[in-house]
Amino acid sequence: MSEPPRFDRGHTDDLMSFLAASPTPYHAVANAAERLEKAGFRQVAETDAWDGTAGGKYVLRGGAIVAWYVPEGAKAHTPFRIVGAHTDSPNLRVKPRPDSGAHGWRQVAVEIYGGPLLNSWLDRDLGLAGRLSLRDGTTRLVDVDRPLLRVPQLAIHLDRAVNSDGLKLDKQRHMQPVWGLGEDVRDGDLIAFLEETAGLDEGSVTGWDLMVHPVESPAYLGRDRELVAGPRMDNLLSVHAGTAALAAAAGRGPELPYIPVLAAFDHEENGSQSDTGADGPLLGSVLERSVFARGGSLEDRARALAGTVCLSSDTGHAVHPNYAERHDPTHHPRVDGGPILKVNVNNRYATDGSGRAVFAAACEKAGVPFQTFVSNNAMPCGTTIGPITAARHGIRTVDIGVAILSMHSARELCGAKDPFLLANALTAFLEG
Repeated sequence: MSEPPRFDRGHTDDLMSFLAASPTPYHAVANAAERLEKAGFRQVAETDAWDGTAGGKYVLRGGAIVAWYVPEGAKAHTPFRIVGAHTDSPNLRVKPRPDSGAHGWRQVAVEIYGGPLLNSWLDRDLGLAGRLSLRDGTTRLVDVDRPLLRVPQLAIHLDRAVNSDGLKLDKQRHMQPVWGLGEDVRDGDLIAFLEETAGLDEGSVTGWDLMVHPVESPAYLGRDRELVAGPRMDNLLSVHAGTAALAAAAGRGPELPYIPVLAAFDHEENGSQSDTGADGPLLGSVLERSVFARGGSLEDRARALAGTVCLSSDTGHAVHPNYAERHDPTHHPRVDGGPILKVNVNNRYATDGSGRAVFAAACEKAGVPFQTFVSNNAMPCGTTIGPITAARHGIRTVDIGVAILSMHSARELCGAKDPFLLANALTAFLEG
């Protein structure tokens, strides 16, 4: 019998606040950590020795977070239940020499990160946020959340064929935003502006990881406010749901048969190969150290991972009303139809029949409907952290998510119910 749902529309309200407050992966993990702290979790440093005490713990590394809850009395070989997600989204990122310009315009030099829909960044009010590395070895988050930048589109009078032949954008020449006027472009102007904004001493910033973001707030949309429009749903929607689910599961305490885990990685949009990506060592290190901290051996580690399951939660494609022919004719996931189970026999997704059964059981327990997504055979299929997690750690992995429109746009679209339906399913999964 299904249990009463833990989350309702208030979860979607909170998601919108989370999206607005998380313009970069660094902000996203800081906000997730703050929520977990309120649920009793505490941060542990990777450079410290870990103890095997019960309770909630988390590790922060750059734009990634791994958090877990050890129930009282958990054995060293107790399996894990993992929700996997990623914190990064396609966007425009500031180059090492950011100050540029031409013809009286001051511009910021940017590089294209991941695979964004470039046209969605045009003629949009943009802010700037990220991480500043300081001379003393510390870092500082910065967020200029106001209209600061703009990538202006060429007027139709100078491109008469744009509506008939299609918009053609050169990533180098056409995507550099303007942020002011002036003939005298000086190296260091942008960083000096950010130092002043962050209240730092002049010359204190020696490194930076900065990215552009739209400043328009997330909003309900539609006649009955049944849709949500906002940035970075791919994949902060899953990070937010996984954080809420882990906090809720931790409330079960010693009743938990598994050790629930949230693993939110950076760099999924460009292949996951980094020290904070899913193809890096972070998750494996945390799981292994957790086993050893509880007095376990390599044998206990092997037993724990053999019984572990991961739900790789990432957004997927809802059927598009204007392009239905691009979807598989027998699989048309709809927004607000519940989370989707992603299947691809060529292992672009990690789901198999046994994984489907695990997810179906969690949805049944939570009273949540679910749908299935399969790509049209004529269309190449995307991928996720799911196959990487399965192959790197030998963990049974299932790919799921929420169906959205406008994926990789600067502003994406989902149903207002799906975020809390996902959170309820993830909670049931983590609780076993």
